[in-house]
Amino acid sequence: MTTRPRLLLLLILLLTAGAVVVGGGVAERMSSGGSQIPGSESSYATAELERRWPASQPNLLLLVSPRDGSRDVDDPAVASAARGLARQLADEKTVLGVVSYWQTEDTALRARDGGEALITARIKGDEDAVDDSLEALEPRYQGAHGAVDVRLGGPAAVRHASQEVIADDLVRAEVIALPVTLVLLVVVFGSAVAAALPLLVGIVSVLGTNAVLRVITEFTDVSVYAQNLTTALGLGLAIDYALFLVRRHREELAAGRDPRDAVAVTLRTAGRTVLYSALTVAVCLASMLVFEQYFLRSLAYAGIAVVLISAAASLVALPAALVLLGHRVNALRLPVGRRGGNPGAGWARLARLVMRRAPLFAVGTVAVLLALGLPFKDVRFGTADDRQLPSGTEARVVQEELRNEFPGSPGSALAVLVEGKPAAKALAAYSGEVSRLAHVVQVAGPAGRFVDGKRVDDAPPAVGYVSVLHSAESASPQSVSLVKKIRSVPASFETSVTGPAAVLADTQHGTAERLPWALAVIAVTTLILVFLLTGSVLLPLLTVVVNGLSLTAMFGAVVWVFQDGHLSGALGFTPTGDIETALPVLMFCVAFGLSMDYGVFLVSRIKEEYELGGDHRDAVVLGIRRTGGLITAAALILAVVMVAIGTSRVTNIKMLGLGVGLAVLMDAMVVRALLVPAVLRLTGRATWWAPAPLRRLQRRVGLEEEARTTYPDVPTRTERPVSGRT
Repeated sequence: MTTRPRLLLLLILLLTAGAVVVGGGVAERMSSGGSQIPGSESSYATAELERRWPASQPNLLLLVSPRDGSRDVDDPAVASAARGLARQLADEKTVLGVVSYWQTEDTALRARDGGEALITARIKGDEDAVDDSLEALEPRYQGAHGAVDVRLGGPAAVRHASQEVIADDLVRAEVIALPVTLVLLVVVFGSAVAAALPLLVGIVSVLGTNAVLRVITEFTDVSVYAQNLTTALGLGLAIDYALFLVRRHREELAAGRDPRDAVAVTLRTAGRTVLYSALTVAVCLASMLVFEQYFLRSLAYAGIAVVLISAAASLVALPAALVLLGHRVNALRLPVGRRGGNPGAGWARLARLVMRRAPLFAVGTVAVLLALGLPFKDVRFGTADDRQLPSGTEARVVQEELRNEFPGSPGSALAVLVEGKPAAKALAAYSGEVSRLAHVVQVAGPAGRFVDGKRVDDAPPAVGYVSVLHSAESASPQSVSLVKKIRSVPASFETSVTGPAAVLADTQHGTAERLPWALAVIAVTTLILVFLLTGSVLLPLLTVVVNGLSLTAMFGAVVWVFQDGHLSGALGFTPTGDIETALPVLMFCVAFGLSMDYGVFLVSRIKEEYELGGDHRDAVVLGIRRTGGLITAAALILAVVMVAIGTSRVTNIKMLGLGVGLAVLMDAMVVRALLVPAVLRLTGRATWWAPAPLRRLQRRVGLEEEARTTYPDVPTRTERPVSGRT
């Protein structure tokens, strides 16, 4: 980095250019599913039905309505046009299992007022194949067809629309975030050259991670949410790390070091902090590998990649650039930012005030944080549906028509896989029993169709599944309860229930089962890493507890805003009364990792000051003084990136961006400024205690930073001392 900086930067430039080529089109390779638990009952039933009766689970719905509003779907001209459409769709090579109202006269496929009816079908193949087929089918079937108009809906259309909206929104988020971030960096540094460096590191990080994700998609499914996480963390963390390193490098230059020595000292001190921070954040995100859904696992892949690439770009490319720039890193000074004065004096005064009233600030801050988190006690977990999409999106309009106008939404029907070759009488008894359950509209299967326990027609050709049409919302507590009741209906043969509500029930169970393991991974590794950094037994425990408290406002806001619908008009989304089951897990892992990022910056500096001076209170004040402005600036920049992500028109992306942005600001401006100094004042010198064997172990591992010998902003004799001494 210091002897061949030009060659190193040239290699990095070539790698970045390669990443642009490899990572191009990565969004098209991603999927919007991944919530199903592999090995669960619903997963098994889904796989068996797809293998043996693919048409049993339609993923494409054609909503057909008369072009002449005075006619209904039973009008001869309308019926003739609809039958022609159904025949045309059945001839498509990628489509099977076409069923229409005009073929079966099944009232479940006809709107109550007769103004609309359905043609259902299944597009063959995995999610990528389905998307490709849907793109080819859309222009041939959407719009006017003789006497009818057609709109496309169903799971395939909803997923495809979600991917398109998310991709468009991501471009807009980047357009918003990059210039605003550059302005903030200029304000922080007061120099255009210094401000441009962190932003360039962030761009390299995002491009590199996109290339990694593109490679991963060749081996496993990757959620479309991964690219949003890449942009947020790639820009946020890379800029944070680069900001921290550039700030320290400029301090060393101001102390009289030449550029090479300044880079060396920066890497031995701030560089170790960045490395440790990256490991901590990566571990928090890696905890999502505990879960079985590829939605969370793919986000873990993306998170680990973006954190490590951000750290590598900051610790390798940035130092080489700093060596080449030398003192020109301060070039192009602009009339903005801090000028003169006593840097950090305001943070030092705040720290002294908090420590003088430590019990009051500690209790008061904790009480406020817990109060902000109270709404989360009423959280209701569900699953994402079409209402994630912007109003007016065709796929959402079709699904809304199904919910509001049809007797039980065909798109949310449950399917019961029947195995064991049951007798006709036993299957009829089972079907009749299921049809008596609350919210069940009808049960159709090998024994016929049943409503309220009575057969309403003769048995159709024998198949191995029973379709249960119900009137409950697919992501509601009522539908989950219905799944449990169906599974408890006694049968002399084997049954397995699947469908949207069954997937939700299994997802909730699987997530709750794995969550303690993920929390344990985060807690244990955080305790170990903070101990190795500080050599303290108490400080790691305090760090975990304080970081947890910093997330209460985020979780409270998620329920109050996105579940209960407050501010939904201003933010432009439709509340569904529940929260996507896996999303709080993702938000916790991301926000906790980012909180640790700032916690590491602060704790490492306090430890450095403590080892230099030996006074606990002085160390806390000086640590906050020298990092308060830096952490606040980093938090503002990361919050800008997250809020830009939060401008998405997809509700879950909006929730992720705005929620994590709020958590970052609360952590940096409330927890680090008020709660941490208050708690450290109460714990006193005991903060740094550890048994002799553990301390020897910590010193042997060698994660301690080297103490700096020059401090350009140390208080002089004319300044007010920290605690009565200079």
